[in-house]
Amino acid sequence: MKQIILLIFIFISLLEAKKISLSQKEYNDILKSPNSKQISIRLVKYNRLIKKAKDFPIIKKLAYTNSFYNKILPVDDENKYNVDDYWATPKEFLIEGKGDCEDYAIAKYFTLLTLGVDKKKLFLSVVKVKGETSYHMILLYFPTKKSIPLVLDNLSHKVITFDKRIKLIPKYIFNEFGAYVLKDKKIYKKVKINWGKTNKWQVILDRVYKLNE
Repeated sequence: MKQIILLIFIFISLLEAKKISLSQKEYNDILKSPNSKQISIRLVKYNRLIKKAKDFPIIKKLAYTNSFYNKILPVDDENKYNVDDYWATPKEFLIEGKGDCEDYAIAKYFTLLTLGVDKKKLFLSVVKVKGETSYHMILLYFPTKKSIPLVLDNLSHKVITFDKRIKLIPKYIFNEFGAYVLKDKKIYKKVKINWGKTNKWQVILDRVYKLNE
């Protein structure tokens, strides 16, 4: 009976959620997982978010998306995937039920695209948090190219303008169209990011768009 209920939860969720679909292996793995109930509930709640927020004004879409993902537990990559810096797809993040700052930002990015937000206005941003030694990633929404963006951050439930997040020091921002540096928390000039051996952003785009992962 338990498996039948879980099957119904997942099936309904995936039928209506446009951007999340499972392979047979993923489906079977969820059913075998000791956390299958929690995974199913997250998928259903994701679907409800997509349906509910579709016609919301932009600020409410940002707030709902930020709040939804911030309920997922934070954990670093070494404890989750036994690697130093792994970028998960939104589907992996929802199934795993825990992740680090990159996972939050990436999941929010693709969810907002599903909600009809213009991808040219969304940027992932690598920042330094004052007092911290490691870098952090957030998602930014620019109402216009010359405006100060709004911040979606797993460290805060509030979606406020970047100038009010005084502890965040931006390094660069990027999306599917290019990368930029900021000046006074506004888009300043285009730059080229040195990704090293692997362009993790391109890998994520390929996995989500081409491989449906």
